[in-house]
Amino acid sequence: MRMLLLAAMAAADGPWAGLPAEIICESRYPHHLQGITGNGVDTLYWSFTDVLVKTDLAGKVLARVEVPTHHGDLCLSGDHVVVAWSNKFNAPGADSKVYVYRAEDLKLERIVPVPEVTYGAGGLDVKDGHFFIIGGLPKGYQENYVYEYDEEFRYLRTHVLESGYTNLGIQTACFHDGYWWFGCYTVEKKKGLLKADTDLNLVGVYDVSPSIGLVGWGPGRFWVARHFGEKWHARVVPMQPDDLKGLAAAR
Repeated sequence: MRMLLLAAMAAADGPWAGLPAEIICESRYPHHLQGITGNGVDTLYWSFTDVLVKTDLAGKVLARVEVPTHHGDLCLSGDHVVVAWSNKFNAPGADSKVYVYRAEDLKLERIVPVPEVTYGAGGLDVKDGHFFIIGGLPKGYQENYVYEYDEEFRYLRTHVLESGYTNLGIQTACFHDGYWWFGCYTVEKKKGLLKADTDLNLVGVYDVSPSIGLVGWGPGRFWVARHFGEKWHARVVPMQPDDLKGLAAAR
């Protein structure tokens, strides 16, 4: 199956030349996918709630570790994989932390509390050496919150994202091509993609939901995660920015 997958390449003259048409993560996992990240070249990382996985672009597992539930969305920062964690997502007073792993072999190196993430840390990405953490949102709120930290996870400020209510807050975060892309389950009863500028001003809301993972992979390119088959298989498919849809299938 993997050989067939590797043979299914994007158009030779397109921006995805030389890359697979999709990547299926090897094996099946006890819980659903929470996020993906990667190095933009040859390696992906997958967070399956209580299992953290590193694969190549054929989906072959290179490293796997069991981790405390609920590990959420993740990002790659230098030679470390950083994962958001909370004990009771989407509830006031959640215990929120980030787990820092060595990217090479997923060895845990440190755990850092981020108590400012009041409703549970659900995901994060890094921009200009600062970490931006997103999380849950109880019903009744009409805005989301993005918590900014420096490179040592010292709290700096909270950004207000004028998004309207999003079910269970924001699930995934990705800074790519000069914009923030936030995956939600739903925004006002539609699938949820929020797009914001570098100052976290909302610039678009779209009916597409990269809520279980997205990562930038070169200019104008994203891998977006999808579940399929029995619980829980996951794959990533190529997508590109689209003025009307936010993200659309790669051409």
